[in-house]
Amino acid sequence: MLRPGEQSSTPAFEYFGGDRPRLVLQGAWVVSTLADQDGKLRELVDGQGQSGLAELDLNGLETIDTAGAFLIDRVLRGFASGEPKIVGGTPEALSLLSQARVLATQEEHAPPVHEEGHGFIDLLERTGRNAEHMWQEFMETLSFLGGTILAISTVLWRPAKMRWTALVSVMEDAGLDAVPIIAFLSFFVGMVVAFIGATTLAQFGATIFVVELVGFGVLRELGGVLVAIIIAGRTNSAFTAQIGAMKMRQEIDAMQTLGLDPMHVIVAPRVLAMMIMVPVLTFIGMLTAIAGGMTVGWLVLDINPTVFFNRMQDSVPIDQFWIGMSKAPVFGLAIALIGCRQGLEVGGSVQSLGHHTTKSVVQALFSIIVIDALFAIFYMELGI
Repeated sequence: MLRPGEQSSTPAFEYFGGDRPRLVLQGAWVVSTLADQDGKLRELVDGQGQSGLAELDLNGLETIDTAGAFLIDRVLRGFASGEPKIVGGTPEALSLLSQARVLATQEEHAPPVHEEGHGFIDLLERTGRNAEHMWQEFMETLSFLGGTILAISTVLWRPAKMRWTALVSVMEDAGLDAVPIIAFLSFFVGMVVAFIGATTLAQFGATIFVVELVGFGVLRELGGVLVAIIIAGRTNSAFTAQIGAMKMRQEIDAMQTLGLDPMHVIVAPRVLAMMIMVPVLTFIGMLTAIAGGMTVGWLVLDINPTVFFNRMQDSVPIDQFWIGMSKAPVFGLAIALIGCRQGLEVGGSVQSLGHHTTKSVVQALFSIIVIDALFAIFYMELGI
């Protein structure tokens, strides 16, 4: 290679035909001097390419860089014969030529880019491919659920393995810090439900039934689902981003090197914290949503708060509350499970982190809706 400040000589080549065609290179084949030689070499390959090349003489080669090596390799591959015999050349030049040949071979054998079609068959193919991908995601999540249950059983059986500081920290970050936003949004959702009921029931002169509407809607469905959706957007993405950043910085690899199981150190505290805090947040959300409905009833429908509470106590069974609360631990488990699994799947790039964070939130929201539907079918079959 050239030293700083050294001027390179003009590259040149000579081609000798005959029974044993030979190509002789001279001068410095570096990127700053190759502009004039590219066209001449193309003309040589077009004219003599079918004759083949038996020998490449590098005795007159002064210096070469990566650009020169790729140019020479392209010329050699343009001749009909196989690899010629290389005469002379420094070890650095031979190494660059060898690397250029390896990279060119890899590019030649790279898989072709699959172009998506727009016909009916292509639509069926994409549908089948996506269905297969969804099935694989479901099976991998199910496998991760089994590993998580095993890890939680281990830390509960042997509390010394439990990271209590991490558990309390996650409970604070994912639970206590989320109380204001959950209370705020739940209050206004309760108001919206009461306003919808007031608008519809006023046509029949039955505005008093707004109490039942708010009670059944909030306690049985909206309270738990709303809290789970908020936590999925707020905490689930945070879990994936935190664990993904640890994966990118190779902290998880270092943890495994020290003999620590990431399922015990990272996953178990988050899953337990969510299974504890989501029911608490659901309870708070239910109370504030009922308070929002009561506020609308008091200010708009002239329903006294005492009348509101007495009617709810008489008309809304307590089992509606327990139905809503029974979903909360399952929601918490699903949210933490998906967030941790997607975080552990993050690769070494920022694009991978963003992709898995988005994927985590989408899967969590999808799971919440599916779980709620399954609970609805289950309780309907029980007649509750």
